[in-house]
Amino acid sequence: MYIHDAALISPQESFGDIDLESLASSSDNKMLVKEPAYPDIPPNILRRMGKAVRIGVGSALPLLNKASWNPDGIVIGTAMGGMEDCIRFLNQIIEYDEGQLTPTNFVQSTSNAIAGQIGLLTRNKAYNITHVHRGQAFENSLIDVMMLLRENSKAEYLVGGLDEISTYNYNIDFLAGCWKEEDCDNKELYECRTPGTIAGEGSAMFRINSNPQNAQAAISDIIVFQARDPQQVQNRIRQFMERNALITEPPDLFLSGENGDIRNLGYYTAIENLLPGSTGIARFKHMTGEYATATAAAVWISVQLMKAGLPQHMIKRPAQDPKPRQVMIYNNFRGLQHSAILLKA
Repeated sequence: MYIHDAALISPQESFGDIDLESLASSSDNKMLVKEPAYPDIPPNILRRMGKAVRIGVGSALPLLNKASWNPDGIVIGTAMGGMEDCIRFLNQIIEYDEGQLTPTNFVQSTSNAIAGQIGLLTRNKAYNITHVHRGQAFENSLIDVMMLLRENSKAEYLVGGLDEISTYNYNIDFLAGCWKEEDCDNKELYECRTPGTIAGEGSAMFRINSNPQNAQAAISDIIVFQARDPQQVQNRIRQFMERNALITEPPDLFLSGENGDIRNLGYYTAIENLLPGSTGIARFKHMTGEYATATAAAVWISVQLMKAGLPQHMIKRPAQDPKPRQVMIYNNFRGLQHSAILLKA
Protein backbone atom coordinates (compact mmCIF):
# COMPACT_ATOMS: atom_id res chain seq x y z
CA MET A 1 0.00 0.00 0.00
CA TYR A 2 1.13 3.54 -0.75
CA ILE A 3 1.31 6.82 1.15
CA HIS A 4 0.15 9.75 -0.99
CA ASP A 5 0.01 12.49 1.62
CA ALA A 6 0.97 12.88 5.26
CA ALA A 7 0.81 15.39 8.10
CA LEU A 8 2.39 15.47 11.56
CA ILE A 9 1.83 17.68 14.59
CA SER A 10 4.77 17.08 16.91
CA PRO A 11 7.18 18.85 19.27
CA GLN A 12 9.26 19.80 16.20
CA GLU A 13 8.62 22.05 13.19
CA SER A 14 6.78 19.30 11.33
CA PHE A 15 3.48 21.01 10.43
CA GLY A 16 3.28 23.74 7.82
CA ASP A 17 6.84 24.95 7.28
CA ILE A 18 8.82 21.75 7.90
CA ASP A 19 12.28 22.04 9.44
CA LEU A 20 13.78 18.83 10.80
CA GLU A 21 17.32 20.19 10.88
CA SER A 22 16.61 22.31 13.96
CA LEU A 23 15.79 20.48 17.18
CA ALA A 24 13.40 21.82 19.82
CA SER A 25 14.28 21.12 23.45
CA SER A 26 12.32 19.17 26.02
CA SER A 27 11.10 20.68 29.29
CA ASP A 28 10.76 18.80 32.58
CA ASN A 29 11.38 15.52 30.74
CA LYS A 30 8.35 16.17 28.49
CA MET A 31 8.08 16.99 24.81
CA LEU A 32 4.83 18.85 24.12
CA VAL A 33 3.54 19.36 20.59
CA LYS A 34 3.76 22.72 18.85
CA GLU A 35 0.11 23.33 18.10
CA PRO A 36 -0.74 25.34 14.97
CA ALA A 37 -3.55 27.88 14.69
CA TYR A 38 -5.92 25.23 13.24
CA PRO A 39 -7.36 27.36 10.42
CA ASP A 40 -9.39 24.40 9.11
CA ILE A 41 -11.37 23.97 12.35
CA PRO A 42 -14.31 26.36 12.99
CA PRO A 43 -13.49 28.47 16.10
CA ASN A 44 -16.76 27.64 17.91
CA ILE A 45 -15.88 23.93 17.62
CA LEU A 46 -12.18 24.36 18.31
CA ARG A 47 -12.67 25.99 21.72
CA ARG A 48 -14.64 22.96 22.93
CA MET A 49 -12.04 20.42 21.83
CA GLY A 50 -9.67 18.64 24.17
CA LYS A 51 -6.01 18.46 23.18
CA ALA A 52 -6.08 14.94 21.75
CA VAL A 53 -9.07 15.77 19.56
CA ARG A 54 -7.49 19.09 18.49
CA ILE A 55 -4.22 17.61 17.30
CA GLY A 56 -5.96 14.62 15.70
CA VAL A 57 -8.51 16.65 13.78
CA GLY A 58 -5.96 19.40 13.09
CA SER A 59 -3.54 16.99 11.41
CA ALA A 60 -6.29 15.17 9.48
CA LEU A 61 -8.25 18.07 7.97
CA PRO A 62 -5.42 19.43 5.75
CA LEU A 63 -5.29 16.02 4.03
CA LEU A 64 -9.06 15.79 3.72
CA ASN A 65 -9.54 19.36 2.51
CA LYS A 66 -6.89 18.97 -0.17
CA ALA A 67 -8.79 18.27 -3.40
CA SER A 68 -11.96 17.74 -1.28
CA TRP A 69 -10.93 14.16 -0.60
CA ASN A 70 -13.59 11.92 0.97
CA PRO A 71 -11.97 8.67 2.20
CA ASP A 72 -13.55 5.24 2.18
CA GLY A 73 -12.70 4.91 5.84
CA ILE A 74 -11.10 6.62 8.83
CA VAL A 75 -8.79 4.36 10.84
CA ILE A 76 -7.08 5.77 13.94
CA GLY A 77 -4.67 4.16 16.40
CA THR A 78 -4.31 5.53 19.92
CA ALA A 79 -3.37 4.10 23.31
CA MET A 80 -5.20 6.57 25.53
CA GLY A 81 -7.32 8.82 23.32
CA GLY A 82 -8.59 11.84 25.25
CA MET A 83 -7.43 10.66 28.67
CA GLU A 84 -7.24 14.22 30.03
CA ASP A 85 -10.93 14.80 29.24
CA CYS A 86 -11.79 11.42 30.74
CA ILE A 87 -10.19 12.39 34.07
CA ARG A 88 -11.92 15.78 34.02
CA PHE A 89 -15.27 14.09 33.54
CA LEU A 90 -14.65 11.59 36.35
CA ASN A 91 -13.63 14.44 38.65
CA GLN A 92 -16.84 16.29 37.78
CA ILE A 93 -18.90 13.29 38.83
CA ILE A 94 -17.42 13.65 42.32
CA GLU A 95 -17.34 17.45 42.37
CA TYR A 96 -20.96 17.92 41.27
CA ASP A 97 -22.26 14.81 43.03
CA GLU A 98 -23.45 13.35 39.71
CA GLY A 99 -25.44 16.52 39.01
CA GLN A 100 -24.93 19.01 36.16
CA LEU A 101 -21.99 17.47 34.32
CA THR A 102 -20.24 18.99 31.29
CA PRO A 103 -21.19 16.86 28.26
CA THR A 104 -18.14 17.99 26.22
CA ASN A 105 -15.68 16.24 28.52
CA PHE A 106 -17.76 13.07 28.41
CA VAL A 107 -18.06 13.07 24.61
CA GLN A 108 -14.32 13.60 24.13
CA SER A 109 -13.23 11.19 26.86
CA THR A 110 -13.54 8.06 24.71
CA SER A 111 -10.73 6.82 22.49
CA ASN A 112 -12.88 6.92 19.35
CA ALA A 113 -13.69 10.63 19.81
CA ILE A 114 -10.97 11.63 17.35
CA ALA A 115 -12.10 9.40 14.50
CA GLY A 116 -15.72 10.28 15.28
CA GLN A 117 -15.06 14.02 15.24
CA ILE A 118 -13.21 13.79 11.92
CA GLY A 119 -16.16 11.90 10.46
CA LEU A 120 -18.69 14.44 11.78
CA LEU A 121 -16.78 17.49 10.54
CA THR A 122 -16.37 16.03 7.05
CA ARG A 123 -19.80 14.32 6.93
CA ASN A 124 -18.06 11.03 6.27
CA LYS A 125 -20.33 8.05 6.92
CA ALA A 126 -17.90 5.38 5.78
CA TYR A 127 -15.89 2.86 7.82
CA ASN A 128 -14.83 4.55 11.07
CA ILE A 129 -12.80 2.65 13.65
CA THR A 130 -10.24 3.21 16.39
CA HIS A 131 -7.59 0.65 17.36
CA VAL A 132 -6.60 0.83 21.02
CA HIS A 133 -3.72 -1.64 21.45
CA ARG A 134 -1.25 0.51 23.39
CA GLY A 135 2.17 0.23 21.73
CA GLN A 136 0.77 -1.52 18.66
CA ALA A 137 -2.32 0.63 18.06
CA PHE A 138 -0.96 2.41 14.99
CA GLU A 139 0.57 -0.75 13.51
CA ASN A 140 -2.77 -2.55 13.84
CA SER A 141 -4.44 0.38 12.08
CA LEU A 142 -2.05 -0.11 9.15
CA ILE A 143 -2.69 -3.87 9.13
CA ASP A 144 -6.45 -3.19 9.15
CA VAL A 145 -6.14 -0.94 6.09
CA MET A 146 -3.81 -3.40 4.38
CA MET A 147 -6.52 -6.07 4.64
CA LEU A 148 -9.24 -3.65 3.51
CA LEU A 149 -7.24 -2.74 0.41
CA ARG A 150 -6.89 -6.41 -0.46
CA GLU A 151 -10.71 -6.55 -0.54
CA ASN A 152 -11.09 -3.30 -2.50
CA SER A 153 -7.96 -2.10 -4.27
CA LYS A 154 -9.67 1.10 -5.46
CA ALA A 155 -10.42 2.38 -1.96
CA GLU A 156 -8.55 5.14 -0.07
CA TYR A 157 -8.20 5.51 3.68
CA LEU A 158 -7.22 8.10 6.23
CA VAL A 159 -4.93 6.37 8.72
CA GLY A 160 -3.47 8.00 11.82
CA GLY A 161 -1.75 7.48 15.14
CA LEU A 162 -1.84 9.90 18.06
CA ASP A 163 -1.50 10.28 21.80
CA GLU A 164 -1.25 13.17 24.26
CA ILE A 165 0.58 13.65 27.55
CA SER A 166 -2.10 13.69 30.25
CA THR A 167 -1.17 14.78 33.76
CA TYR A 168 -2.88 11.77 35.30
CA ASN A 169 -1.19 9.19 33.10
CA TYR A 170 2.19 10.88 33.30
CA ASN A 171 2.10 10.61 37.10
CA ILE A 172 0.96 6.99 37.03
CA ASP A 173 3.67 6.05 34.51
CA PHE A 174 6.27 7.97 36.51
CA LEU A 175 5.48 5.91 39.60
CA ALA A 176 5.74 2.79 37.43
CA GLY A 177 9.29 3.80 36.45
CA CYS A 178 8.57 4.66 32.81
CA TRP A 179 10.06 8.19 32.95
CA LYS A 180 13.49 9.32 34.05
CA GLU A 181 13.82 10.55 37.63
CA GLU A 182 16.72 12.88 36.84
CA ASP A 183 16.42 15.80 34.44
CA CYS A 184 17.48 14.67 30.94
CA ASP A 185 17.44 17.01 27.97
CA ASN A 186 16.28 15.41 24.74
CA LYS A 187 19.48 16.51 23.00
CA GLU A 188 21.40 14.24 25.39
CA LEU A 189 18.76 11.51 25.59
CA TYR A 190 20.95 8.66 24.31
CA GLU A 191 23.78 9.55 26.69
CA CYS A 192 21.42 9.35 29.72
CA ARG A 193 22.06 5.63 30.27
CA THR A 194 19.57 5.25 33.13
CA PRO A 195 16.14 3.62 33.52
CA GLY A 196 13.21 5.49 32.00
CA THR A 197 12.84 7.94 29.14
CA ILE A 198 11.13 11.27 28.39
CA ALA A 199 7.43 11.62 27.65
CA GLY A 200 6.16 12.73 24.26
CA GLU A 201 3.02 13.26 22.24
CA GLY A 202 1.99 13.82 18.64
CA SER A 203 -0.47 13.12 15.85
CA ALA A 204 0.42 11.76 12.39
CA MET A 205 -2.10 11.26 9.57
CA PHE A 206 -1.70 9.54 6.21
CA ARG A 207 -3.61 9.20 2.97
CA ILE A 208 -3.18 5.57 1.91
CA ASN A 209 -4.33 3.57 -1.12
CA SER A 210 -3.15 0.86 -3.55
CA ASN A 211 -2.12 3.19 -6.38
CA PRO A 212 1.66 3.50 -6.85
CA GLN A 213 1.35 6.50 -9.19
CA ASN A 214 2.71 9.72 -7.61
CA ALA A 215 3.04 8.01 -4.21
CA GLN A 216 5.46 9.43 -1.64
CA ALA A 217 6.38 6.00 -0.27
CA ALA A 218 5.25 2.40 -0.13
CA ILE A 219 4.59 0.42 3.03
CA SER A 220 5.88 -3.02 2.03
CA ASP A 221 5.44 -5.05 5.19
CA ILE A 222 4.55 -4.87 8.89
CA ILE A 223 5.13 -7.22 11.80
CA VAL A 224 3.84 -6.99 15.37
CA PHE A 225 4.53 -9.35 18.25
CA GLN A 226 5.11 -9.52 21.99
CA ALA A 227 8.24 -10.88 23.66
CA ARG A 228 10.55 -10.25 26.60
CA ASP A 229 13.62 -12.15 25.45
CA PRO A 230 16.02 -10.13 23.19
CA GLN A 231 17.05 -13.33 21.40
CA GLN A 232 13.44 -14.11 20.54
CA VAL A 233 12.98 -10.54 19.30
CA GLN A 234 16.07 -10.83 17.13
CA ASN A 235 14.81 -14.11 15.66
CA ARG A 236 11.43 -12.60 14.76
CA ILE A 237 13.01 -9.58 13.10
CA ARG A 238 15.42 -11.86 11.21
CA GLN A 239 12.40 -13.74 9.84
CA PHE A 240 10.86 -10.39 8.86
CA MET A 241 14.06 -9.43 7.06
CA GLU A 242 14.35 -12.79 5.31
CA ARG A 243 10.85 -12.65 3.88
CA ASN A 244 11.57 -9.18 2.51
CA ALA A 245 15.02 -10.14 1.12
CA LEU A 246 16.70 -7.70 3.50
CA ILE A 247 19.44 -10.18 4.38
CA THR A 248 20.81 -10.22 0.84
CA GLU A 249 19.79 -6.62 0.03
CA PRO A 250 19.93 -4.75 3.37
CA PRO A 251 17.88 -1.56 3.90
CA ASP A 252 19.57 1.79 3.32
CA LEU A 253 18.51 2.98 6.76
CA PHE A 254 17.46 1.45 10.06
CA LEU A 255 15.26 3.90 11.98
CA SER A 256 15.51 2.85 15.61
CA GLY A 257 12.99 3.54 18.36
CA GLU A 258 15.80 3.69 20.93
CA ASN A 259 14.65 6.00 23.72
CA GLY A 260 17.44 6.31 26.26
CA ASP A 261 15.99 3.67 28.61
CA ILE A 262 18.92 1.43 29.49
CA ARG A 263 16.53 -1.45 30.25
CA ASN A 264 15.44 -1.70 26.60
CA LEU A 265 18.76 -1.01 24.90
CA GLY A 266 19.47 -4.73 24.44
CA TYR A 267 16.54 -5.12 22.03
CA TYR A 268 17.81 -2.38 19.73
CA THR A 269 21.37 -3.70 19.90
CA ALA A 270 20.12 -7.16 18.92
CA ILE A 271 18.48 -5.73 15.80
CA GLU A 272 21.52 -3.61 14.91
CA ASN A 273 23.63 -6.79 15.01
CA LEU A 274 21.54 -8.17 12.14
CA LEU A 275 22.53 -5.28 9.87
CA PRO A 276 25.75 -4.86 7.86
CA GLY A 277 27.92 -1.78 8.20
CA SER A 278 26.54 -0.41 4.93
CA THR A 279 23.14 0.19 6.56
CA GLY A 280 22.84 3.57 8.25
CA ILE A 281 21.29 3.84 11.70
CA ALA A 282 19.17 6.79 12.83
CA ARG A 283 17.07 7.54 15.93
CA PHE A 284 13.97 9.70 16.34
CA LYS A 285 12.73 9.60 19.95
CA HIS A 286 14.80 12.70 20.85
CA MET A 287 12.50 14.52 18.42
CA THR A 288 9.17 13.14 19.62
CA GLY A 289 9.63 11.75 23.12
CA GLU A 290 8.18 8.36 23.99
CA TYR A 291 4.51 7.53 23.53
CA ALA A 292 2.59 4.47 22.45
CA THR A 293 1.94 5.52 18.86
CA ALA A 294 5.35 7.10 18.21
CA THR A 295 5.79 4.78 15.20
CA ALA A 296 3.24 6.93 13.37
CA ALA A 297 5.67 9.85 13.70
CA ALA A 298 8.50 7.52 12.64
CA VAL A 299 6.67 6.69 9.40
CA TRP A 300 6.13 10.40 8.67
CA ILE A 301 9.79 11.13 9.44
CA SER A 302 10.88 8.27 7.14
CA VAL A 303 8.91 9.76 4.25
CA GLN A 304 10.61 13.12 4.86
CA LEU A 305 14.06 11.50 4.97
CA MET A 306 13.43 9.90 1.60
CA LYS A 307 12.66 13.33 0.14
CA ALA A 308 15.00 15.69 2.00
CA GLY A 309 17.77 13.57 3.51
CA LEU A 310 18.95 12.79 7.03
CA PRO A 311 19.45 15.55 9.65
CA GLN A 312 22.77 15.28 11.46
CA HIS A 313 21.22 15.02 14.93
CA MET A 314 19.40 11.78 13.97
CA ILE A 315 22.49 9.89 12.81
CA LYS A 316 23.93 7.08 14.92
CA ARG A 317 25.77 5.49 12.01
CA PRO A 318 26.02 7.31 8.65
CA ALA A 319 24.10 5.94 5.70
CA GLN A 320 25.76 5.51 2.32
CA ASP A 321 22.86 7.30 0.65
CA PRO A 322 21.85 10.59 2.34
CA LYS A 323 18.34 10.10 0.91
CA PRO A 324 17.50 6.48 1.74
CA ARG A 325 15.32 4.53 -0.67
CA GLN A 326 14.47 1.77 1.79
CA VAL A 327 13.88 2.28 5.52
CA MET A 328 13.22 -0.35 8.18
CA ILE A 329 11.62 0.98 11.36
CA TYR A 330 11.81 -1.02 14.56
CA ASN A 331 10.08 0.09 17.74
CA ASN A 332 9.74 -1.40 21.19
CA PHE A 333 7.10 -0.22 23.66
CA ARG A 334 8.07 -0.84 27.27
CA GLY A 335 10.03 -4.00 26.62
CA LEU A 336 7.03 -6.07 25.56
CA GLN A 337 5.32 -4.84 22.39
CA HIS A 338 7.52 -4.91 19.28
CA SER A 339 6.92 -3.88 15.70
CA ALA A 340 8.78 -3.44 12.43
CA ILE A 341 7.68 -1.54 9.34
CA LEU A 342 9.40 -1.58 5.95
CA LEU A 343 9.06 1.49 3.72
CA LYS A 344 10.33 1.93 0.17
CA ALA A 345 10.58 5.12 -1.89
